[in-house]
Amino acid sequence: MRQRGSGLLLHITSLPSRFGIGDVGPAAFAFADLLARAGQRYWQILPLTPTDPVTDNNPYNSISAFALNPLLISPELLAAAGLLDPDDLEGADPPGPDDAVDFDRVIHDKDRLFDRAFDRFRAAGDHAAFDRFCGEQAGWLDDFALFAAIRADRHGQAWHRWPEPLRRRKPAALDRERDRLRDRVDRARFLQFVMATQWQRLHAYCHDRGIQVIGDLPIYVDHDSVEVWRHPGYFQLDDDLRPTAVSGVPPDAFSATGQVWYHPLYRWDALQRDGFSWWTQRVARALATVDLLRIDHFRGLVAYWAVPAGSTTAVTGQWMPAPGRDLLATLARRFPCLPVIAEDLGLITPDVRELVREFGIPGMRVLLFAFDSSPGENIHLPHHVVRDSVVYTGTHDNSPVRGWLETEATDAQRDRLFAYLGREVAPADLPWTLVRLALSTVAETVIVPVQDLLGLGAGARMNRPGTHAGNWRWRLAPGALTPAVVDRLAAATRTYDRT
Repeated sequence: MRQRGSGLLLHITSLPSRFGIGDVGPAAFAFADLLARAGQRYWQILPLTPTDPVTDNNPYNSISAFALNPLLISPELLAAAGLLDPDDLEGADPPGPDDAVDFDRVIHDKDRLFDRAFDRFRAAGDHAAFDRFCGEQAGWLDDFALFAAIRADRHGQAWHRWPEPLRRRKPAALDRERDRLRDRVDRARFLQFVMATQWQRLHAYCHDRGIQVIGDLPIYVDHDSVEVWRHPGYFQLDDDLRPTAVSGVPPDAFSATGQVWYHPLYRWDALQRDGFSWWTQRVARALATVDLLRIDHFRGLVAYWAVPAGSTTAVTGQWMPAPGRDLLATLARRFPCLPVIAEDLGLITPDVRELVREFGIPGMRVLLFAFDSSPGENIHLPHHVVRDSVVYTGTHDNSPVRGWLETEATDAQRDRLFAYLGREVAPADLPWTLVRLALSTVAETVIVPVQDLLGLGAGARMNRPGTHAGNWRWRLAPGALTPAVVDRLAAATRTYDRT
């Protein structure tokens, strides 16, 4: 990222497809072609790990930090590989609007197709590639497949509610379940193999077109995850394996009571004693999947807000130190140039800024935040942007620019915005104005959400932080990225020397 470049932010689920959810099939390859035609260097996505209806299919909540999301498997590529018949794809178009994912319907329909593909795979004779994948990934795959099988057999029941021998991972109990649920275990391995194979093909296609993929690494993992079940000693749990404290952020200007995220907190002393081996393995797995990583809630590597378990607000939390410098030093030795981006938004203290500078990690600047305060103290204003940063018009957690101006901006924010631009700008014109403004900055990297490229309003929002239902559903309409849109982006990219 040491040269001027730009890219688009669009999660895989938001791509058009005939199966109710975006996947790594034809539309993803077409999007990579579009990026190349527009002179872009980057495609930024959200986490690729499995999602679950229990957590509103939030990609930042997962039962695994290592596995990939089977819902992103392309049925069309399964058919091309001979694992589905063309007839299996008939009638796949789900009812409902094209601009939102109906996760319940998608899960039902895709599970049916996956069952057929798995049956056909088992009947085939050559499993050499599958066996090789299982051997290479056994360090995380074996436990994940067993965890997923037990959880499915118990209808999604969280692991801390399982019978005591399974909760405590007694070897005899695990062996019995592994034998009893052999088909489910093999199916879970099969879906990971298919998803990895399809993703690698798309990733290589992006590389062939000069596109790097920016992934996203949530700092925390869920309590109901294979990681906590497998490594309880790495987390702040009581004798009954329940969290003693959970993640969150303190009260601020946006929330008088803060936010409680409910992830178990790390026992950093235990992780440090093990040489951060779990973190190193996690990052290695992620960087085998994408080219660069945005570390979500980066400030939690320096100090984290610990909320007593059972709290309904974050008011009673307190800051606790974390060994971020030692962790990053370990990662930097393992991964030269440390290809990460710091999500350093929110309440950022000088020690966080110092750590970012020390390791040469680019931070984030968001133009939607540039007009929240007076010019002298706002680091997101274009004239305050530094070269070693990634500039966004907005993020997946914000309303698109147009929606912000139409429904959220205060009078003071509007006044600062128009004073900065030197004129009033209509909501329909503001997104492209900020896109050009972002591209013109000295920042080496600029990322534009597709919603802002298209000038969409609040209805195209991906997520509302602090809410737990109705998010992560937005989809790009087929044909929305017209040649005119691509040509305009390409011209601006050339103008600001980012091709």
